[in-house]
Amino acid sequence: MVESLLVSIYIFVMAIFIGIEVIAKVPPLLHTPLMSGTNAISGITLVGSLISAGAGHSWLSAILGLLAVIFATVNVVGGFLVTDRMLEMFKKDKKKN
Repeated sequence: MVESLLVSIYIFVMAIFIGIEVIAKVPPLLHTPLMSGTNAISGITLVGSLISAGAGHSWLSAILGLLAVIFATVNVVGGFLVTDRMLEMFKKDKKKN
């Protein structure tokens, strides 16, 4: 049991370092398409968290599922707001007289 926990922590820490390295090297031009793809993945996370929250296995899984729903929703909404704001920068100004 302790061994599997250590392996899980190791994988989590490695994913953090790899994620930081990958995201730091993304050019600004590719940020908007990457954000849109990330929003799609976060939508899948939201569905999974809804399933986890509603499974009814225990009160702890319901609370953790609820927290996952809240965090995934904040992530999806925030991602869409950032993507929309970035796309506004590329639209042509219609107020020219």
